[in-house]
Amino acid sequence: MHGRVKVRTTEEERERKKKEQALKVRAYRAAMGRIQKKREAGELDNELLTLTVQILQRNPDVSTLWNIRRECVLEKLSKLRDEQERSLQEEGENAIQEELLKDSPKVQESLAEDKAHSIFICELDLTEQCLMVNPKSYNAWHHRCWTLEQNPRADWQRELLLCNKYLKFDERNFHTWDYRRYVTGKASVPAAQELDFCTEKIKVNFSNYSSWHHRSLLLPELYPNEQRDRPMSEEKLQQELEMVLTAAFTDPNDSSAWFYQRWLLGSGAQLDRAPRIAAFRLESHGAVLALDKPYPDLGQLQTELVVGEQKVVLQSWLPVDCSGTSWKCQQSFDYQKSSTYTLKLSEQVVNLLPLPDSEDGAFYFAPPHAAASCSTELLAELQAQLQSCLDLLEFEPDSKWTLLTSALLMRAIDVSANHERSLAHLAKLEQVDALRKGYYKDLAARWTLESELAKWPQAAGFPKNFALAEDVLLESLPYRQYFVIADELKLSKKLRDELGDLVPKTFTDLKVQKDL
Repeated sequence: MHGRVKVRTTEEERERKKKEQALKVRAYRAAMGRIQKKREAGELDNELLTLTVQILQRNPDVSTLWNIRRECVLEKLSKLRDEQERSLQEEGENAIQEELLKDSPKVQESLAEDKAHSIFICELDLTEQCLMVNPKSYNAWHHRCWTLEQNPRADWQRELLLCNKYLKFDERNFHTWDYRRYVTGKASVPAAQELDFCTEKIKVNFSNYSSWHHRSLLLPELYPNEQRDRPMSEEKLQQELEMVLTAAFTDPNDSSAWFYQRWLLGSGAQLDRAPRIAAFRLESHGAVLALDKPYPDLGQLQTELVVGEQKVVLQSWLPVDCSGTSWKCQQSFDYQKSSTYTLKLSEQVVNLLPLPDSEDGAFYFAPPHAAASCSTELLAELQAQLQSCLDLLEFEPDSKWTLLTSALLMRAIDVSANHERSLAHLAKLEQVDALRKGYYKDLAARWTLESELAKWPQAAGFPKNFALAEDVLLESLPYRQYFVIADELKLSKKLRDELGDLVPKTFTDLKVQKDL
C-alpha cells in the first residue's frame, strides 16, 4: 500500500506463508471437487450450499459457485411448490368441515411464501457478507439482483439504505452506483430526489466520477431539450456549467469535473436516435448514401425516393466498407432532369439538388455540425468560462485539462473564428501530455475535416471534387463517409501514403465496380 514501509521477511517467514498457501489451495481443491461431484449427482441440498459458502466468503468472484447456488435455490423453490400442492390435496381429501377446506389453501400459501422468503433472505445475507470482503465483486452484485428478482416480497427501501451504507465506505464505487440505479428504478424513487443525492455526494467529494455520471443520466430526463442539440435545457445547462467550473477550479488536476464539463459542452445527439443523412448521390445506374452515425443494416430503415407523385423504394443496399456509415445501391433509375427529387430516410426528408454541369443526377450534402447554436445568455456564460480558463492558464500554462477545455469552449462559442486557436491548444497538448499525443492528433484531424467539409459546398467542383491543401497534414481521416459522393479526392501524396487503406472509395470507384 502507498505510504507504508516495506518490511523484509525472513526465510522462515516466507516458508511459513508458503505452507499456509499450500494448505489453502489443497482445501480449495478438495471443496471444489466435493461440490462438483454433488452437482453432477444432482444433490442440490443444504450441504452443497454450505460448501459454496465456505469458498465464497473468502473469494466472492467464483462464478461457478454462484451458478450452483442459483440451481440449489430453484430446486428448493420447486420442492416447496410440490410440497404445498401435496399438502393441499391431502387436506382436501381429509377435511370434514367446509370452512377448514376454504381457509386451508390461504394458510398453506402463506407458509410457503414465508419459507421461500427465508431462502431469499439467506442469499441476500450471503451477498452482503461477500460484498464486505470485496465491494466490487461483479458476481456478488449480480447474484443479489437475481435474488431480488425472484423474491415477490423484495424490500427495495432496504436495498436503497444498503446503497447508502456502501457509498459511505466508498463513494466512488461504480458497482454500487450501478446497483443504486437498478434499485431506484424498482423503488420508483423520483429523479429529482436522486439529483439532490448526487449533489450532496459531489459537495462532499468533487472527484466522484460515478456521481457525475449518475447526474448526467438524470438531467436530460428532468430538464429535456426539445431541439436535442444540447444535453438539457439551456437554463439548466447554464447552472450546471457554473457549478462544474467551481469544482474544476478547486483542483485543476482532477479530471472528474473536467470530463463532466466536456459532456456539457458536447452536442445533445442521442445514441439511440436513428441515423441521419449526411450525403447522398443519385444517378441512373445507382446511388450512394452516407449516414452521420453507423447503422448495422440499412435495409431495416425505410429509404424512399419521391419524384412528383411517384414513390420508389430503394432496396438491396450494400455496405461500401466495414464502418456501417457508407452504403451503395445498384438499383437502376429512369432519371429525369426536369423532375424534383426528394429522399426520405425513416422520418427525415431532404430535397435533392441537381448535379452541376448538366449531368444526369442529383445529390444532397449536410456537413457535420461542429457545435450547436446557443442563446445570448448561454453564450455569455461560455465566454465567461473561457476567460476564466485563459486566466488560469496564465498561472498554470501546462494544465492539460484547462488547455483542452478552453479549446472546447472556443469551438462552442464560434467554431470558424476560433479554429486556429483551438488547434494551437491541441498542438501544445501534444507536448504537455505526450502520452496522449495520438488522441490529440486524431482530435485535430476531426476538427480540421469539420472545417474543410463546411467549406466544401463553396469550393469549385463541388460535389464531384474534394481537394485538401498540401499543408494540411492529418494523422487519420474521420468523416470519410462524406466523400462517397465525390468523383475524385485530391490529397497530397504524403497524406495518401500515410492513410493507405483509409482513403475512402469515391462514387467513380463504386461506378467502376458496377460496370465491371
